[in-house]
Amino acid sequence: MKRIMIAGTKSGCGKTTVTCALLKALVNRGKKVASFKCGPDYIDPMFHRVVIGTSSYNLDSYFFDENTLKYLFAKHSLDISVIEGVMGFYDGLEFTDSASSHEISAITDTPVVLVVNAKGIGNSVGAVIKGFLDYSKSNIKGVIFNGVTHMTYERMKKLCEGLKVKPLGYFPYTESAAIESRHLGLVTAAEIDDIKERMEQLARTAEECLDIDGILELCSESRIKYSPVVFDKIADVRIAVTDDRAFCFHYRESLELLEELGAELVYFSPLADKKLPDGINGLILSGGYPELYAAELEENKAMRESIRSAILKNIPCMAECGGFMYLHEHMGDYKNKEYDGVGVIPGGCRMLDSLQNFGYIKMTAQKDNLLCKRGESIRAHEFHYFCSDANGDAFVAEKGSRSWRCVVAEGNLFAGFPHINFYANPEFAKNFIRKCADVQTEKA
Repeated sequence: MKRIMIAGTKSGCGKTTVTCALLKALVNRGKKVASFKCGPDYIDPMFHRVVIGTSSYNLDSYFFDENTLKYLFAKHSLDISVIEGVMGFYDGLEFTDSASSHEISAITDTPVVLVVNAKGIGNSVGAVIKGFLDYSKSNIKGVIFNGVTHMTYERMKKLCEGLKVKPLGYFPYTESAAIESRHLGLVTAAEIDDIKERMEQLARTAEECLDIDGILELCSESRIKYSPVVFDKIADVRIAVTDDRAFCFHYRESLELLEELGAELVYFSPLADKKLPDGINGLILSGGYPELYAAELEENKAMRESIRSAILKNIPCMAECGGFMYLHEHMGDYKNKEYDGVGVIPGGCRMLDSLQNFGYIKMTAQKDNLLCKRGESIRAHEFHYFCSDANGDAFVAEKGSRSWRCVVAEGNLFAGFPHINFYANPEFAKNFIRKCADVQTEKA
């Protein structure tokens, strides 16, 4: 199981571009490639999926214990596994190493190639590289210089000679292959009409400018020791899951856990479909960018009524962030123009100028609810600019010294801004399946 991590000095240094370029180049060479993303990000794995044509998975040492992380990594690895880092290589929780790319590279014993944005600096890039090498014991074995020309690279790679790190190429800025950003990060792959052409262009650049054979030589093949994390089937249930441009944030491994427990997942589009899939016992409204499609979502009144009817008929419903916003009576778009939502949560939600909550949290239930009992907890993640008139009070979220109430959890509904990966507490997934099975029993 060969593996390599593409990490960076900071956010925005070019990790995703280099990772996608390398993935596509390896696929074009006929390699069987798996991709992974450190941390809770949804968007980068979407680009990975476009490149390799299969699922990309998250590796998150805040959500997962060490054994679970190793198991999921080994389970989904192929001939070559490429892990994209998160933020700067050493950036973790509360200015610690916890949940950092560095920690995940150590857990998985994965060699690291450090992407350095070298545009606008010269000899100082040597100090940057040396700082990363000396800061802590690490698996950094190679360096890629981003944003420079071949001429500049020829001079910069000489700086690596005394640093015990291998220069593995450079990546020039290519405007036609650039990926735009917005308030939650990069735009999604589905929004770029010529995404496949851009990925091919990146692959050509990788073949010309990166030492791909050198990267492959650095790959580790050491055995990862773990105990399998498997679960017995609970019940046959049919769960509808949103999946379109507006609601596209999914943790693939989390959904696969539901399937392992007995769920048949049926995907649908609140933008294009007129009603929920037939015969469902549960409903998941995932996160995404509903604020960009608020007018279209309002226009599809039939779907809004179908979802509202299902929830009022006690179909278990889990709604995260964008899905939670959609359930309000009113939802603001990114310009704060108001549109009608599903209407099962009173009031509205609107976009503010700054992030409302950002980062990892621990959620503890204040009462029995759809997913757990009072006092039980799960690790989760928030990242949004929106506020709600009905943020909910079923859970207390904790982040460092701060805490706040969140999540509307009444009867068959669990809805709030936090994003959950079921592997953070599989009991939540089991309880959801059981509640869906109860609906099936009642129907029978």
